[in-house]
Order: sequence, then structure tokens, then C-alpha cells
Amino acid sequence: MNELEHYFAHAQTRRQFFGRTATGIGAAALASLLDRDLVAAVTQSGAPKNATHGVLKALHHAPKAKRVIYLHQSGAPSHIDLFDYKPKMQDYNGQELPASIRMGQRITGMTAGQAKFPVAASKFKFTQSGKNGIWLSELLPHTAKVVDDICFIRSMHTEAINHDPAITFIQTGSEQPGRPSIGAWLSYGIGSENQDLPAFIVLISQGTGELNDQPLFSRLWGTGFLPPSHQGVKFRSQGDPVLYLKNPPGFDRAARREMLDALDEINRAAAREIGDPEIDTRIQQYEMAYRMQASVPELMDVSSEPASTFELYGEEARKPGTFAANALLARRLTERGVRFVQLYHRGWDQHGSLNANLPKQCKDVDQASAALVADLKQRGLLDETLVIWGGEFGRTVYVQGNIDNPNYGRDHHPRCFTVWLAGGGVKGGLVFGETDDYCYNVVEAPVHVHDLNATILHLLGIDHERFTFKFQGRDYRLTDVHGKIVKGILAAT
Repeated sequence: MNELEHYFAHAQTRRQFFGRTATGIGAAALASLLDRDLVAAVTQSGAPKNATHGVLKALHHAPKAKRVIYLHQSGAPSHIDLFDYKPKMQDYNGQELPASIRMGQRITGMTAGQAKFPVAASKFKFTQSGKNGIWLSELLPHTAKVVDDICFIRSMHTEAINHDPAITFIQTGSEQPGRPSIGAWLSYGIGSENQDLPAFIVLISQGTGELNDQPLFSRLWGTGFLPPSHQGVKFRSQGDPVLYLKNPPGFDRAARREMLDALDEINRAAAREIGDPEIDTRIQQYEMAYRMQASVPELMDVSSEPASTFELYGEEARKPGTFAANALLARRLTERGVRFVQLYHRGWDQHGSLNANLPKQCKDVDQASAALVADLKQRGLLDETLVIWGGEFGRTVYVQGNIDNPNYGRDHHPRCFTVWLAGGGVKGGLVFGETDDYCYNVVEAPVHVHDLNATILHLLGIDHERFTFKFQGRDYRLTDVHGKIVKGILAAT
């Protein structure tokens, strides 16, 4: 027995202490439960495995997509002013929203005290684009150029009416914090195609408008009860892309390797004795960080991109931290086999000055979002990459404030909003679902948040009802106990 093994032979974990000191029937049952939890945890997380594989050794069915780029617009874009064209709204402009349309819907505290709820038609022009003449706002001229590759779901709806529960819901399948994010689920289930980069990477950008107030908590890309190695890795736009990845001064790569080898020996000795799956996770994370020291600098260096790339994405793509720069990085990550790339762009929470700020937000994201779709397509990657664009809910047709004040805004609206998808087995040039003439209620083909997540998993070859993780005696899944595949948006096989 070497020194390490001797140390761990005499060390006790809290779990081992209870197991070894328990006496009597009740105590024996407690020890049994503790051991059972440990066995379940080891079974769920699995033995150390190649970084390119997840726990699903075989997918449930043939996938259409291999990876996802999720362009989340934090704060909730106004679907009324961007995607859901309602010409009859001009006739209703300034009129009180009918009670028959509102149907007693609860509203937020920000407009609950208003004496009136006047309808405000969009002040922006809509034009038709693409082979099927899809209506889009004048604020999205670049998106209009790729409309034949996009499926617009106009009938999205959710229960959450405030930002934090709503974004938590659409990202994790629950309004309550603590569940794994969709990116963590995919990392856990199908792993990565590149062992030198994490399966799940997060990029954040700020809007150039006046609003950057919606917080983005790291739990949105967390693992919840899944093994922590599947947490999203946030890349920074300033300084080192990943904190603590660079070697300190005077410490070279050879010294790092020597240190990790020694640490690996200690950790593996602990794993053999204690059997804690978190130790295997720690080993994997150290090794991933070592490999990332070589892979990340090359990834972040866009100087090798031709001038045509920046003509496509816009000059903002040269500025680290912008949405355009992050969209370009998303394409580069996709080329390198990263399974799930999550972009968050803040600034869409326009309770006031909507008509002034909405154009600024659209300018931030329109060209780069369209460029990403076009770029993936020209590189032959769009068919196997699912691109998703949307916020956590919609905005109200009635104004927040006084309709005679040009600085009015729109409040939160969970009953209907628009999300678009491209590539990855989705029909292009399609509008799915419909809302009423007030753009207030879904009247055709409703799509719930759980339905969207079920469909995303389906496109990746995963049956959302069979993809579960046992935690605290219950089998959990991304879609909870709900969700159905939105078959109407799937491309023909």
C-alpha cells in the first residue's frame, strides 16, 4: 500500500461515517438508503468516459441535427412589431382592448394600475419576403433575405409572466431554479464531438440601446442535479476568454502537465477508495482545461477569417463581446464540433421608449443572425445544425403608459409570442401557428415551451419521454411530464 492509498484507507466521508456507525434496524435502513443513493449517482454519471460520448450510447432514432445554436433574446422582443403582422390593428389603434380578448388575463404590477389599456398598432412597416411571401418588419431586412430557410412559430405560449421564471422555464423546463439547462441535458446525453472543447459554451452580449437591466444568472446554463461536468462554460469578451485557464507567470505547459499528472494520481486513488463520482468529474475538468489551453486561443483568433466574413456578419463582428462577434464565434464553435452554443443578448425589455429602442436592438442582431444562417448553409453545416432565435415571452398589444406619449412601451405577454428556427431538420419558408387579430391569443396550432423543447430533442435523435435522470426518487426530464413534438414544422425525411 503506497502513501496515498494508506491515507484514503483511513479517511472517511460523511456517507461512509453514517454507513459504518449505523446500528439497529432504522440505522441499517438509513445506511442502505445512503449506499443506494451512491450507487444511483455512480450509475447515472457513469465511469470516466471519452469526452466525445454521453450516456446515450445509441440515440432513440436517427437525428436530423447534430448540434444547436440558441440565440436567446433576453428581455422578450415585441413579436407585434417584428414578426406577427396584423393589418386590422390599425383599425383598433387607440381603442380599449376588449374584455372578450383579454378574458381576465392577469397582468404584471407594471401595468395593473393603469386605468386604460389602449391598443397600439405597430409603427413599423411590414413587407413580404421569400418564395412564400412571409411578412416581416422593416427592422429585420437581413432576416428577410434568409426567410426561405426559416420556420416562424407564431403560436408560442408560456405560463410565466415575469422574466426570471420565464427565462428559467424556457431554458430548463421549470419556472423554479435548480433544474438542468437544455444545454446541460444535451451535454450529458450525447456529449461532445470535440474532446478539446466543452460540449456546452455560453456567450453573452449587451444591447446598444438604453436597456441592459435583465440579469442573467449562471444557473441558466447550470447542471442542476446532473453531473457538474456538463455545465455550460461561459466565455468572456475581455481578458482571458476563460478564467484561470492561462498558466501563471513562470509556470510553463510542461510544468502544468507534471502537476496534473501528480494530481491525477491523488484523485484516482481517492476515487478507488471513496467511489465518489464527483472525483471523476474533477479529473475530467482538469484534463479539459489543459486541452483548452491550446484550443481556445486558436478559436478566439478571428484574424484568419477572410474579409468576406466581416462583410457578411458586419464590422461589429471584429469587436469582441458584440452579438455579431459571438454569432461568428458560434459558427467557429460549430465547425469544431461543440454540441450546444448558447448566445444571450440583453436589452429587449422595452417597457418604455419602445419605438426608439427597438430599432437599436434589431440593428444589433439582425445582420449577424441572418449571416449565421447563410454562413452555415454555404459551409454545408445548416442541415445538421439547429438555429433557434427568440425570447422568453412576448409583449402586450396594449401600451404601458399613455398612448399619446411617444415614449410608451409594451408590458410582458405570455399568451403568444414568436420564435424562429432554421436548419437541423426544420422546414424553411414556413409560418406555423396563428394568433387573433389583436395579436393577443393563439387561435391555431398552439406551441407550448415544453413542446418546443420536446421538438428540439427529437431533432437531435432523442425521445424526450425516455431521456430521464433519477433524482431524489423521481425520474426527471427536460419536459417534466408534458410536451409533444411539433410535427408540422419538421422537414420531410
